[in-house]
Amino acid sequence: MMNTDGLIQRIEDRFPGFGLNKRQEIHRLVVEIQRRDRTGVEEVFSDIPLGLPFSTVKALLLKRRYPELTGRGIKIQETFSAFDVDPAHRVPLESPRPFSPKKIYVERGEENCDLVKRIAKMFPQAGLDVIDSFKFFTANKRLSIPDYNRRCDQVFVVRERHDFFKACPCSPGVVGCGYHNANLGFGCPYECSYCFLQNYTNTPGIIFPSNLDDFFDAFTRYKRSVRVGSGEMTDSLVFDHITEFSPRIVEAFQAHPESIFEFKTKSAQVDLLLDVPSAWNIVVAWSVNPSQIVSEEEHGTATLEERLEAAARCASHGYRTAFHFDPIMYYDGWAGDYAFVVERIFEEVPKESIAWISLGTLRMTKEQKKMIENRFPDTTILNTELLTRADGKIRYHETVRRDIYSTMGSLIRERSRKTPLYLCMETADMWRSLGMTWTWN
Repeated sequence: MMNTDGLIQRIEDRFPGFGLNKRQEIHRLVVEIQRRDRTGVEEVFSDIPLGLPFSTVKALLLKRRYPELTGRGIKIQETFSAFDVDPAHRVPLESPRPFSPKKIYVERGEENCDLVKRIAKMFPQAGLDVIDSFKFFTANKRLSIPDYNRRCDQVFVVRERHDFFKACPCSPGVVGCGYHNANLGFGCPYECSYCFLQNYTNTPGIIFPSNLDDFFDAFTRYKRSVRVGSGEMTDSLVFDHITEFSPRIVEAFQAHPESIFEFKTKSAQVDLLLDVPSAWNIVVAWSVNPSQIVSEEEHGTATLEERLEAAARCASHGYRTAFHFDPIMYYDGWAGDYAFVVERIFEEVPKESIAWISLGTLRMTKEQKKMIENRFPDTTILNTELLTRADGKIRYHETVRRDIYSTMGSLIRERSRKTPLYLCMETADMWRSLGMTWTWN
C-alpha cells in the first residue's frame, strides 16, 4: 500500500491559494499518478511550475493521469472526490480459510427446517441462536467495512417473504439482457476486488432462505418465458454443498420449459448438478478472466482451468453452458491474455453446448471505487483510465470499450459464428456501432 502521509500538507504548502475542494482534486490526481507510476510527489510536481492557476494545474495533472485519452484528443471533464483510505479496512488476504461460520442465526419458526439441520451438522463449532427476524435483528446496527470483511463469520437462515423474483436492475440508458433474479440468498465468500456486493456493508453475514419451495410456487405466478438465475446477489454454486439447492432447482424448472434457469458461478462446485438428469433449460455459466486477473483480483475463487474443467463436465452431462467475460480488464497485453481464454473455452467445451457468451467491461459507482481503494489498496485495476460516464458509473471511455468489444467479438466469431453474444450494461448506441443484436432464447 502506498504511503501518502504528508501529501495533503505538501499540497497545502505548494498551492496556498486553492480552496479545500481544489486541493482534494489535486490530492486524488497526484495519488492516482503515484500509485500507477510508482513515483514520488516531487517527480509528479516537477513539471508544474509554482504560481499556476488551478485550471492549468489540473490540466497538467490530467494529461499525466490520462495519457492515452488525452493523446486521442479526448477532453476530460471530471470532478475528483477526496482520497480517503483507512488501513484498518484492508481485506486480510494473506491466509485464506475455508468457509466456517462461527455463529448461525435462525429466524423463529425455521429452527427445524432441513437447511438449518444440515448447516448445524456441517459446522458443529458454530453457536446457534434463534432470532425474531433478520430485519429486527439488524435494525439500528451501525456496521462498518471491518464488519463486512468478517461477513463469513455469521450465517442467517431466514424465511423469504418478498421479492422472490425481480427483473435485473440495469443502469439507466443501457440495453437490458432479459435477466431476472431469483433471490436465493445474499452474500459471497469470495473476495473479488471489483465486486459490487461490497457496497452492502449493512448486511452482517451470509443469508440463506429456508423456504425454497415457496420460490417454486412463486415462479408459477411469475411472468413466464424468462431467463432467471441466482447469480446477482450471491454466487449460484459456491454454497451448493451446504444448501443443496441445485438438484431441486433443476427438477422444478423441468416443469417450466418455456423459461431458462441460469447458475452463475466462479466456483467448480458442480457435483450435485451431475447427480441429477440434466435439462435443456438449465444453463450453467461461469464468469471468466485471464489467470492473472483470477489470481490477483478474484481471491478465493476457482482457477480458470478449474472452471473450464467443471464446464466440460457439465457439458458432457448434457447441460448447456455459458461464459461471462465480465468485467473485462483493460491493460497492456490484455488482448493476448483474453485470446488465450477464448481459445481454452472452445478447446474444453463443445461450441454446440454454449448457450451464450456475454461481454462487459470494468465499471463501478463512485462509492464502490472508494470501497475498492479501502479494501484492496494493492489492486491495479484502478490504475487504468476510468471516467464517470452518462449512467453515473465509472468506466473506460466509449472508444476503449468499443475497441474491447470489437476485439473480443472477433476472437469469439473466429471459433463460432452461431454462439449468441451480447453486451452487459451497454447503451443501444454501443450495440449498433458493433452491429450486434441478441435475444436470450
